[in-house]
Amino acid sequence: MKRYKCMVEYDGTAFVGWQRQVNGYSVQEAIEQSLENIFQEKIRIYGSGRTDTGVHAKEQVIHFDLTTELEEGKITSALNHYLKKELISILNTEVVDSNFDSRRNATLRTYEYIIVNRNSPLAITKNKAWHISAPLNIELMKEAIKVFEGDHDFTTFRAASCEATSPIRTIEKTNIIQHQEQIVITFESRSFLQHQVRSMVGALKLVGEGKWSVENLKLALEAKDRTKCAALAPPCGLYLVKVRY
Repeated sequence: MKRYKCMVEYDGTAFVGWQRQVNGYSVQEAIEQSLENIFQEKIRIYGSGRTDTGVHAKEQVIHFDLTTELEEGKITSALNHYLKKELISILNTEVVDSNFDSRRNATLRTYEYIIVNRNSPLAITKNKAWHISAPLNIELMKEAIKVFEGDHDFTTFRAASCEATSPIRTIEKTNIIQHQEQIVITFESRSFLQHQVRSMVGALKLVGEGKWSVENLKLALEAKDRTKCAALAPPCGLYLVKVRY
């Protein structure tokens, strides 16, 4: 038996998220069904992160075990053949050590959140970005995002349903880049809480609109109270872009 690692890109719009769910079709289910079609046996895959409904990935990492040996490139091609009707692409496949775990071995995850700040509605980027028509103060947002860096209790910025045992997380790096109407917000951490990135982006939006000050954001973080959080940013603007090992 060999263990394989794949890098996966997907548009999360039509899926209920990464993980198998009883209430809809997931990315995990689509890939597992394709593997079953290829190898005629049930194969379980494991992802580096559980993206929510409507969230996208540029480089999700998965691993799975095969009793049948097949050249890596052929696995990539076969999976893409069966996934051609889905907005899922297998970017590459490689054999890895039997101890490799796509989730537990990850040392850094990078998420990007894309905002399009303009009056006109979205067409090409609909379901791929958050459309905000109110003008945003990018310089204030850049100041505010630094509040999240370092070790913090992110209780305010986690979902009520979050199953993580600890709310403590370390944000290693943040960044905000604006190119014309597009704003890209980046967070890097070993791991994130459920809804943490979308919660933080929702708070940054309030700062950008002038509804919150940077001090308001600091107080929300220090409150360790979910009721003090801003409204969640929609899932459509969120991308898992890189997982490092």
